[in-house]
Amino acid sequence: MRIAEISTPELRQSHNDSPSQSQPHQHQHLISQIESSIKQTENLSPENLLPDTVSGDLRRALTQLSHHAPFPNSLKLVIWKLSYRLWNACVDLSNTTSLRSLPSSKAEEHAKLRHIAADLLCVAGEVSGVPSPAIKSASFYHKTGVKWHELRKFDLASSCFEKATDLLSKIEISTVSDSEEKKLFLDLSIARSRTAWEVSDRKLAVALLNRAKNLLFGSPDHYKTLANQYSMFGKSALSNSESISLNEALKLMNEALELYENGLRAARTRDETVDLKTLRSKTLRFISAVHLQMNEFESVIKCVRVLREGDAGDQHPSLPVMAMKAWLGLGKYGEAEKELRGMVVNEGIPEGAWVSAVEAYFESAGTAGAETAKGVFLGLLGRCHVSASAAVRVSHRVLGESCSEGSKVRARVVSELVSDDRVVAIFSGEAAAKQRTAMHSVLWNCAADHFRLKDYVTSADLFEKAMLYIPFDIENRILRAKGFRVLCLCHLGLSHLDQAQEYINEAEKLEPNIASAFLKYKIYLQKKDQDGAITQIQAMTTCLDFMPDFLSLAAHEAVACRALSIAVAALSSLLNFYAPGKSMPTSEVVVLRTLVTILTQEPGNELEALKFVKRVHNRASELGPNCFFGTGEVGKRERNWFAVTSWNLGTKTGTEKKYELCAEFYRLASEFYCLLVDGQVGENMVCKALILTISAIIASENQKKTTLPESEVKQAVQLLDRAGKILKSTLPGNQLSGDPVTTIEPDLYFIYTFCAYDIYGRLNDSGLQLQLVKTFASSKACNPKFLLQIGLTASQGPQSNHEVATFALNECLSVFLSSPSPDYQNVALIVRKLIAVTSIHKGDTDDDAVYNMYKQAYRIMVGLKDSEYPTEEGKWLAMTAWNRASVPVRLGQIDAARKWMDVGMQLAKHVNGMDTYRACMEDFITSFEKKFGAPNDGVNRPQLVV
Repeated sequence: MRIAEISTPELRQSHNDSPSQSQPHQHQHLISQIESSIKQTENLSPENLLPDTVSGDLRRALTQLSHHAPFPNSLKLVIWKLSYRLWNACVDLSNTTSLRSLPSSKAEEHAKLRHIAADLLCVAGEVSGVPSPAIKSASFYHKTGVKWHELRKFDLASSCFEKATDLLSKIEISTVSDSEEKKLFLDLSIARSRTAWEVSDRKLAVALLNRAKNLLFGSPDHYKTLANQYSMFGKSALSNSESISLNEALKLMNEALELYENGLRAARTRDETVDLKTLRSKTLRFISAVHLQMNEFESVIKCVRVLREGDAGDQHPSLPVMAMKAWLGLGKYGEAEKELRGMVVNEGIPEGAWVSAVEAYFESAGTAGAETAKGVFLGLLGRCHVSASAAVRVSHRVLGESCSEGSKVRARVVSELVSDDRVVAIFSGEAAAKQRTAMHSVLWNCAADHFRLKDYVTSADLFEKAMLYIPFDIENRILRAKGFRVLCLCHLGLSHLDQAQEYINEAEKLEPNIASAFLKYKIYLQKKDQDGAITQIQAMTTCLDFMPDFLSLAAHEAVACRALSIAVAALSSLLNFYAPGKSMPTSEVVVLRTLVTILTQEPGNELEALKFVKRVHNRASELGPNCFFGTGEVGKRERNWFAVTSWNLGTKTGTEKKYELCAEFYRLASEFYCLLVDGQVGENMVCKALILTISAIIASENQKKTTLPESEVKQAVQLLDRAGKILKSTLPGNQLSGDPVTTIEPDLYFIYTFCAYDIYGRLNDSGLQLQLVKTFASSKACNPKFLLQIGLTASQGPQSNHEVATFALNECLSVFLSSPSPDYQNVALIVRKLIAVTSIHKGDTDDDAVYNMYKQAYRIMVGLKDSEYPTEEGKWLAMTAWNRASVPVRLGQIDAARKWMDVGMQLAKHVNGMDTYRACMEDFITSFEKKFGAPNDGVNRPQLVV
């Protein structure tokens, strides 16, 4: 609701004063900011509602403005008018969005603006000439609190209500004459109570309602409003069946009842009186229901009597139900039966209430004994003019349309009733054939409902009673066989396997068919008789009405029983029915997919799964991929499923170190991806699978500690050639120089290179190995860690290749050193390996090559921080370089000795912890220089050994 702006004659002159005259300069800026934000709110369009910045700007300006309070009257008036403008803008926005769903964030923004409007009035305080300023401000807070309550922001709502209460507490209620303003006092107290109830502060909620009793002012509408709130709280408490909540609900309902009665005494019009009487009766019925839940049956009877003895006499359908339940609770079955009889003959009682009353009566009477319940039921049938049709109708009503709470009791009572000889006799003869069929249907349907709810005891009982209404003649032989089969199912559900076997044997005598054979199969499954179940699968295929679908169903049942071997046997048997041109309900590929899925559910079946996966590939090769898998998206999905499954099984077996199986699965995955389905081949995945196949073959060789025979090496070379061709040109026109790794992951390209290096090493083709590594090094897939692994492998072991090792390690060293933060641990490792490789292959013929490696190491170490280059590696370099001078010293090769001593000394200067060594080195060099040029006298020179 929009609020009219303040405009009174007393205040017009004050309002017309210019802001510069009436407001201090320090207020002007803040007022301008607030007014600017309000204008922005007023100008908002429905498409761009409530930007998040508006409330924040207003709140900051208001906070700063509040620091300057109190204000002159003229400024207070300006603030009041700004508050009203902001409030009205919020109302306009609310009206604009009333027919659309507002996001929660925008709704909260809307409430924030209302809250700011209320705070503006509070900050301004009272304005001279404005009537009831505190009430107006409290009204703003009350309405804002209601908004927060609707948004379930109860802390903010409570804050607003408390501020409004503080404002109204300063006003003497007796001085308020306006009815709307009086109503505000009551509404505010009720609103505070509702918020307290929502946050589970029930004591405060009730206390606030009790306090509101002083704010009724003798108005019937006020009495009704407060009573309604008591009633709402009572219903809320009633929804919780705990005894404490029920007592609380009773107190609240009694308070509401008292208020309705007081309102009736204050009512002046007929409409007010009728409305309050209706609410009073409704509340009294709720009170009766509470007493019933609390088992206070005497109080229930008293409430019902009061309602029935009123002016018009309450005839609500719930009254006889509550009365009957109360009499049952008091153990007065005669009075309860009177109520029940009155309901039966009273046409105003709806059928649902009558059935509920019968259910309650039978449930209570059943505890005293089945005979009593049966007698009451037969009495009801007697009052309904007992006949076959009446018995069917009443039985159907008592059983109900579907199973619900208490249905077991009803089913038991009906079961006893329909098996009574007197009732069965009613349905004898051809005249009652239609009703006999109807009774069978009623019992059968109810039994089926209980069967679906897995209440097999009740279901079996009702199915047995239903068979009483099937004649023993040839025409109904199939129906009797159906009854025996369903009884077999019930006893299967109860795990009464011997009884189930007896029933299915009787069914087979009457009607041998696939359904009976399948139930026998289920019994074998339940007995965990694997041989019997597999034999029964074969027996099922000989039935005249056999359909292949039963084998699929048999497999499903076996999987449910975790009898996977039986499921495999069923599906394997189903595969025998597939032949070219034969129509089958399920495609062969689906059956094979299911088989593989079943086998992979438990570990250890990988070899069996491999057999069926190979069968899939063979069948697809025989029939053609499009014919076997299907065409279009379906065919691609089927092919990809087997390819992915083979891949996953390869990964699984590889993880479990079953490398021989792993290689088989990856090879099959590559073959599946090679199959042309709908014109598409997964070349990229073929390449990956081939690479992993070769990797698994090599891993299997290492695991078995054997050597691959020449035939398998040739096969591996063929697989490598296929993978290499795909790598070179995945797409037409792409060459190796265009970087083949654009189609596969770098890790896989490395594995390809690593495996190829290994295989080509067996062929003694070192040149091809070097070319392979150089190609990899020039690709985007290469990284220094890959090269380091290749270099380390090539530098040692039976497949060592010093050219590959030197190339890979040098390339790796260059990449590491070009990094902004080199990994000097790996750099040191590479330097050591390069020195070792160079020493072995060039040391005797090219001493300078080794010397250059030491010099390169020295250049790397120059400028590094202490210990940045691994200390142990630095010591190793210094020591080995120094020790290399020992042989030239002995041989009198002065220049060679000097260069090695020099490089060792220089390296030692850049390694921590070598002070003692350097002193020894310097002493030896001094001694050596004194003897420089002297002939070799054969004296042993000092030598530092690592």
